Amino acid sequence: MVKRLISANTSEMLKMNGSQLKQSIKASEGRVVLSENVALHEPLDGITTSEIAASFGADLILLNALDVLNPIILGLYPDENNLQTAKAHHDGQSIKRLQKLVGRPIGVNLEPVDPDAKMAEDKTVIPEGRMASKRTLQEAENLGFNFVVLTGNPGTGVTNQQIAKNIKVAKEVFSGLIIAGKMHGAGVDEAVVSEDSVHEFLEAGADVILVPAVGTVPGFSDNELQKIVQLAHKKGALVMSTIGTSQEGSGKEFIQNVAIRNKIAGVDIQHIGDAAWGIQSPFENIYALSKTIRGERHAIARMARSINR
Repeated sequence: MVKRLISANTSEMLKMNGSQLKQSIKASEGRVVLSENVALHEPLDGITTSEIAASFGADLILLNALDVLNPIILGLYPDENNLQTAKAHHDGQSIKRLQKLVGRPIGVNLEPVDPDAKMAEDKTVIPEGRMASKRTLQEAENLGFNFVVLTGNPGTGVTNQQIAKNIKVAKEVFSGLIIAGKMHGAGVDEAVVSEDSVHEFLEAGADVILVPAVGTVPGFSDNELQKIVQLAHKKGALVMSTIGTSQEGSGKEFIQNVAIRNKIAGVDIQHIGDAAWGIQSPFENIYALSKTIRGERHAIARMARSINR
């Protein structure tokens, strides 16, 4: 039996394998906060965006736009404070170093780009190290990531069919938690989420189903979310709702409203994205989300808990 994530210390969290992390999240009863942030952004006084997000109450940190074949995280090393001076460190220790600094499980977005996708907009070409493949998923394992998120940034041509294919690959080569789904359309002319795609992801072996938060994608209702949550939970999977539509930069009243509606629906993790500033959400909104879904006691305890414990 593992400790619930909202009460776990750094030493306890970072010892968890994928199965244990899943159990720990489930035991937290819908009170887990995940903050997504862009690693390639000039740090504040040499402090990574991940450290700042953790200090405002995030339990899990997700790196967006990180090339796992060239894993530069600005602020991580003294000579990586901006893109002009950044140097790739290929010692295999970048994620372990970040885990030590942040004291939280660290994940990465890898994008299952479908070469045959029918695009609703111009396609954005991304480097190989950001795409989901056997090579990049193996590298995520080698670097020591605690979880991977198979999803798509805007305009990259990620399809639900390709996500399902890459879940199967991830199950073969990655030992951490596997989260899969869409926050928005990713430029593809298909439904962002459907019960059929959720079935497909579950059959492929996803640990956590990723869906848009109710209130962020047109036409995705509370009722539809509840059905997906019930389906996933019945199959032993978890659900993560995501704010990835720049609304992470809306006022705290919006964040609070979304948080309560999605908690009522039964989600296990609430994600707050990076699109507000193109870096991460306003820090006060991370705290607003945290306080809303778990109360001041647990929100402050997470912020104050030493990473040396």
